[in-house]
Amino acid sequence: MTDEIYEAQEIPAQEQDKIKDRIVDLDPPKLKFYEDLRKKAKGWANQKTGKWGGKLTEYLFLLPDFFILLSRLAVDNRVPAKHKLKIGGIIAYLILPIDIIPDFIPVIGYMDDLVMVVLGLNLILNDVDPKVLQDNWSGEGEILMQLQKITAAAEKFMNRGILRRIKRWLRNA
Repeated sequence: MTDEIYEAQEIPAQEQDKIKDRIVDLDPPKLKFYEDLRKKAKGWANQKTGKWGGKLTEYLFLLPDFFILLSRLAVDNRVPAKHKLKIGGIIAYLILPIDIIPDFIPVIGYMDDLVMVVLGLNLILNDVDPKVLQDNWSGEGEILMQLQKITAAAEKFMNRGILRRIKRWLRNA
């Protein structure tokens, strides 16, 4: 972390309008369908995989929320250009089929994607006011707590070699 102190700033009204134009606004019926589907899938995962698998699945269900967060950060003027490049790299990693853990492996295949996003956001937090992340977060729970929980779980349960590869990729990005 740097020694600089960041002061939270409200986005100017003119900038808010620009950002609002980029946000996809789902109408309530589509949003309700998505939320219902999400609840059913979580219930199924908890039933089939037990407590550990249920927790893992709960974290994986945050991936779409993290993708939206990354997309919003990429257009937020409060995020420095050097971090926007890193964000672009993380988005590319999520979209491209080449992964450290192949996505076709059920549940586990998306763990590297989730850890890549979380560790990347942690690096960005070193230079960006946390309020910027909070302003752009629309997922479940509080963003900083989600990042801490997922980072702790990854450090505890994920293969050390895979973690090293993800961290190396982020450093070099």
